[in-house]
Order: sequence, then structure tokens, then C-alpha cells
Amino acid sequence: MTERPGHPRVVVALDLGKARVGVAIADDLGLLAHPRPPLDGRDKKALLSALTELAREERVELFLVGLPLDMSGAHGPMAAKATAFARELSEATGVPVELADERWTTVEAGRQLRQSGKGARESKGLIDGVSAAVMLQSWLDRASGGLSTAGPPLDMPPPPQQRGKGRGGPRRR
Repeated sequence: MTERPGHPRVVVALDLGKARVGVAIADDLGLLAHPRPPLDGRDKKALLSALTELAREERVELFLVGLPLDMSGAHGPMAAKATAFARELSEATGVPVELADERWTTVEAGRQLRQSGKGARESKGLIDGVSAAVMLQSWLDRASGGLSTAGPPLDMPPPPQQRGKGRGGPRRR
């Protein structure tokens, strides 16, 4: 096993939700992200306790917390909550926390689940972990300089077209 300088070996990603928190952990080589069962996100104190236990058991060296930016990239109220939670998580666990853009992760997770033959009902319990895994995989791919054996980076749909005057607007007949 080869360690890369400056690359933490045990990284856990969290996709925060009101009811559930998606969890994913990197493999021993730091190349592939694996979803874990979600944690209950309704009780912050219990959640922090569970994450402290996870950090101790798995010897977590870095937490990634999903930052839910607006599509424009702006920080809204949910991003402020994620930032505050990241601070609390670092204080509770003593583990560094990095915020990671989570835009499109749920869309990509849903696509992956559909491609694997999972229906909507089956996907409901898996989507949070797969979403966290998508975020973590993207981070791992960047951290390894694109050396991962995982698939291509997250496919993001093109931005919505502006409608109205000028070029690119609707044609009138």
C-alpha cells in the first residue's frame, strides 16, 4: 500500500439532510468511495455522538461535509447551516472538516441507482449514502490527480437557457 503525502487515508463524506445524513467512506487506498447506511439527522447531539464514535472506530482523518450552494454558487441559509455544523463536528471529534460543493450529487446518485435497476422505493433508503459517495468520489479523484479507477467525474447538466430578448431566445413565427 502506497501512501501519498498530504492525502488523508481515511476520509468520510456527509450529505446533510433534515431527517437523514448520508455517509460514505473511502477505501483503504483512498481511491474509491463506499456508501454506508444513513444516520438519523433529526437530533444534532446524537448525530455528533455517532460521528465521534465513527471517527474513533475508523480512525477518520478528514470529514467532508456537503455544502449546499445555490445553483449560482451563492451561499444560502442551508449553506450557512452546513458551515455551522462542520465547525461543531470538528470541535466534537477533533478531526479536520472540509466543505465540499454538493450540487448535482443527489441527481447523479439517483441516476446511478436507476442504472443499477433500483426503483424509487428501493432508492429512498440508499440515495443519501450514494449521494455522499458521489461527493467523496469527486473529491478523491481530484486529490489523487485523477488517478482513480472510478468512472468519469460527475456529469453535470448544462445550465438552464435564459429566455427573453436577444440571441438564444424563443423564435417567433
